[in-house]
Amino acid sequence: MRVADFDYALPAELIAQHPTARRDASRLLVYERSTGGVRHRHFLDLPDELSDELVVVNDSRVVPARLRLRRETGGAVEVLLLERLPGDGLWEALARPSRRLRPGERLEPCVDSTQGAVELVAALGDGRWRVRLEGEPAGEAPLPPYIHERLHDPERYQTVYADEAGSAAAPTAGLHFTPELLARLDVERVTLHVGLDTFRPLTSETLEEHELHGECYHVEAAAWRRIHSAPRVLAVGTTTTRVLETVARNGELAGRTELFVVPGHEFRRVDALLTNFHVPRSTLLALVMAFAGVEQTRELYRLAIAERYRFYSFGDAMLIL
Repeated sequence: MRVADFDYALPAELIAQHPTARRDASRLLVYERSTGGVRHRHFLDLPDELSDELVVVNDSRVVPARLRLRRETGGAVEVLLLERLPGDGLWEALARPSRRLRPGERLEPCVDSTQGAVELVAALGDGRWRVRLEGEPAGEAPLPPYIHERLHDPERYQTVYADEAGSAAAPTAGLHFTPELLARLDVERVTLHVGLDTFRPLTSETLEEHELHGECYHVEAAAWRRIHSAPRVLAVGTTTTRVLETVARNGELAGRTELFVVPGHEFRRVDALLTNFHVPRSTLLALVMAFAGVEQTRELYRLAIAERYRFYSFGDAMLIL
């Protein structure tokens, strides 16, 4: 399938630069696959749109992973930690500018930072490095590059149920929930630590040429028993969807998933999907098109643009039933 089929034009002013004042005040576009019906609601109305769905969320917590460092020459380097690796202080990371960096270099934190130094261990290609970090990450929230405004409260880039630190980006569909709203739902948790592919657009000409990087996940046995036996499952976000569809296929409650959900995918344990509006030419948009249909998703995105929905990480949400 051509990657160009996952493109669309979005007015820049619809890219949300900050979260809504209240998490559940965001808008909610509801699409019923069985009837083709569309409703415009608010996220607070989510329980009224559900019946017997078990709501499954990804409880991974975002690491303060954007580190501002300097070389011995004084040049500035930004390191984005992607995933903790086996070994003392080892991480996979993106570094920029990467071209002049060399293995063995030691990058020091800025003077006013509590962040430890970073050693460049090995180049992995495409700007990726294996690095050794002194101490724990103590940088900034790794906001996507399309957000240009400063985030005054870093907790707004965390879900209210975030628990186990490990993600390089927030599972953004969950940012809309409040504790009060969660209390009105039947909720179960899984964990997937969001990694490199959240930051990588589809650059090949076809989906088949794209190499998907694996991400670590785990599901408690009791949680999977509930999920497996639920009459209907609502997956909150594309990351949750990948976990559920992975375990439904391989039966393994922990590991790495390289499942690439694209149009034509047979969904085995996701009956409804809650998701934000995603970047063009992304694996996330490909997953939504797999669930809702390619043409249907294009039409829903055209409608969302016409109705002035807010897009991307701090934007509004869509419920596909």
